[in-house]
Amino acid sequence: MSPVTMTFPPLALLGLGLVLGVRHAADPDHVVAIGAIAARTRRVWPATLLGIVWGLGHTLTLFTVASGIILFKWVVPPRLGLTMEFCVAIALVILGGVNLLAHTHDSADASRTTGPLRAFVVGIVHGLAGSAAVALLVVATVSEPLWACAYLLTFGVGTLVGMTVITTGIAVPIATATHRWRGSDQLVRIATGSMSIAMGIWIAYDIGWNDGLFLAVATWTPH
Repeated sequence: MSPVTMTFPPLALLGLGLVLGVRHAADPDHVVAIGAIAARTRRVWPATLLGIVWGLGHTLTLFTVASGIILFKWVVPPRLGLTMEFCVAIALVILGGVNLLAHTHDSADASRTTGPLRAFVVGIVHGLAGSAAVALLVVATVSEPLWACAYLLTFGVGTLVGMTVITTGIAVPIATATHRWRGSDQLVRIATGSMSIAMGIWIAYDIGWNDGLFLAVATWTPH
């Protein structure tokens, strides 16, 4: 019998991964990022699709990098780990800037073309930033590599499901407001863009100076 089956029943382990994945989707930087992306979509289903695409990008990189850490003992140096998290700050600032600079009447075709790609890339960036923390959590809980990878998959599925629900929840009031009040879509873009920029700047400062990415000594605690 493998160690994981003696200390943690497999179904319970996978269930835990699913639940924690859903919870992970609700991290503030995730919600702000997908809110800024979904704010440019006036209909619920296309916005929901953006959440799904974000979840796919997040799961792809998180599973790939975290599996490498678990299976091949990859070591992430502190400065590299901080750089991956700093990329999230850059992505948030860019997303916010796009919303603030966008014209009021963007074409629907342009939104359909760029939205999914933007969501996928941002999902990849967030997955890369969170992969080390998730890998360390799995290593501390599961001693069997195959079960650890299975946990990562269910965690990714949970994140995808959670982000889909969150994006739909954001899209419904936005779509309703857009159809009822003229100009509300521009206000939503300004609000979500400003919030995204503010959070991006705060994260950049926290990582760059408090954690020391731009200083002589870097201190990194994966989270």
